Amino acid sequence: METFEKLDAWKLAKTLALDTYRSLRHCRDFALMDQIHRAAVSIPCNIAEGVERNSQAEFKNFLGIAKGSAGELRTQLILAKDLEYLEHEAFERLWEASIRVSQLIGGLIRSIEKGSMPARPRGSALKPS
Repeated sequence: METFEKLDAWKLAKTLALDTYRSLRHCRDFALMDQIHRAAVSIPCNIAEGVERNSQAEFKNFLGIAKGSAGELRTQLILAKDLEYLEHEAFERLWEASIRVSQLIGGLIRSIEKGSMPARPRGSALKPS
């Protein structure tokens, strides 16, 4: 793996975090909104941090944290939907993206466990587009 920016899991997690912020822009429940934002941002951040650690064991650990944050986010999305803070379409979009991110992270974890995840070369970071 070259950089976290090239990982589909990171790309989708970043998009999910941005979409989460945009979808809850008008929510006045600041405590729940803050928790949702923290969980959403935690996903791509932990993927990135794991890659940057340059250790398969640490990468796997941070992927586990990111996957946990995806589950936390799904729970918070359900609460936001039930409290009518999210429109149905926004909930469905965020829910599906969170499921997909979780699946991609699970695939990365399985690749590490099977030993098929290539090591990240040093000094290969890219500027985000």
